[in-house]
Order: sequence, then structure tokens, then C-alpha cells
Amino acid sequence: MNPRRLVLATLALAVALTLTACGGNDTDAPAKGSDKASATAQHSPSPSAPAADGGRPVIKLPSDVTHAFDWGTTGDPVKDAVLADTEQRIKAVDLAIAEQDPLHEAYRFYSEGTAAAGSQRYIQDFVDHKARTTGFTRFYDADVTVHEDGTAALVYCEDQSRAFNKFLETGKTDVTPVTKNSYVIYAATVRKNGNGVWVTERLSSQRGSATCRP
Repeated sequence: MNPRRLVLATLALAVALTLTACGGNDTDAPAKGSDKASATAQHSPSPSAPAADGGRPVIKLPSDVTHAFDWGTTGDPVKDAVLADTEQRIKAVDLAIAEQDPLHEAYRFYSEGTAAAGSQRYIQDFVDHKARTTGFTRFYDADVTVHEDGTAALVYCEDQSRAFNKFLETGKTDVTPVTKNSYVIYAATVRKNGNGVWVTERLSSQRGSATCRP
């Protein structure tokens, strides 16, 4: 049985995010690589993310959680900063899942608004199912558009074909077959905050996107 897949419907970066499922049933754990809307994330500090230089949290993932960001650099310092901070947000969500902390400091450092709220709910689903992510996830085909108002639009793809759910109580990894739904396209609105961090404010996604499938 495939694990439950929690994804966001892409509707031009809509603020209202909707939940869909692929495979499994309501008792299955959520799958890696997506968010789900909820109330705005609270701001109580997490004890598990020490600050690195510049106040950025240290993100140290379990050895079995790995990523590849195959979008290189653009040569534009602003666009490259957007991509770099997006990488950290993605890793920070997996860290929060691994540490079973829906209010983890790390992902809240890199996200605000509906994006932070969606991440909080997504992480909570893993906590509720006593599960975390495991395996390898690849991100690619990123496209950044910088706007004059200090925001940027980012679209990118994710390959989840080698990423799975691992249940903490049993240690079992739920290995699922590769289908078109293993490939997800994301659209994000990011903004440079007062600390110079490109935070994700809104995030939506579509599973099974033909744009991202090999």
C-alpha cells in the first residue's frame, strides 16, 4: 500500500491551500516533500537548532536523509541567494520531521505566513503517525524571477522516487513504487526580510506534473 501523499494544489500561488491524497488511507503516514495548510505557526523557540554564523540555524540531518539540488548557480547574486535559502528551508523541514518538532526553529527561520503554517501542519502529521522521512530527494529545474517589490517567484521540481516514510516505533521503511506522482512541481513566493534572508511566504505544489517527469 502506498503511503498517504499530502500535497498542495497549485493555483497561481493561491493563499488557500488544499489537501489531496494519492494511495493509502487516512491512517497512513504522510509522504515526504510536501506541505499542508494549518493555522499560523507559533513562535516558541526550539532547543534543537543552535545558531550558526549570522544567526542562521545549524541544520544537521540524519545520515539516511540526503538531498541533491541540481539547479546549480545562475550567476545572478540575488537569484543564487534565493536558491540557497530555499535549499536551507527544504532541509529544515526534514530536520523538524526527524526531530519530531512541529514548531522547530530552523524551518521558521526560512518561512513565514501560509508557507510556515503549511509546514507546521505537515510536520505535525509525521509526529502524529510517529514517522519521519528517509532516503534521497532530488530538486531540479529551478526558475527564479525577481520582482521590483522585493519579492521573487520560484518554481522548481522534486523527484521523490527514492524518498520514503520510516516509522519510528518499528523502524520499518515503507518502500513504495515509482509512479508519475513521485514527481512534484512547486511554486513559491519568497521575500528578503530584514535579516537578509529570503523567506518563503507562500508555497503550492502539484504532484504528477508532466513538467517534472523524466
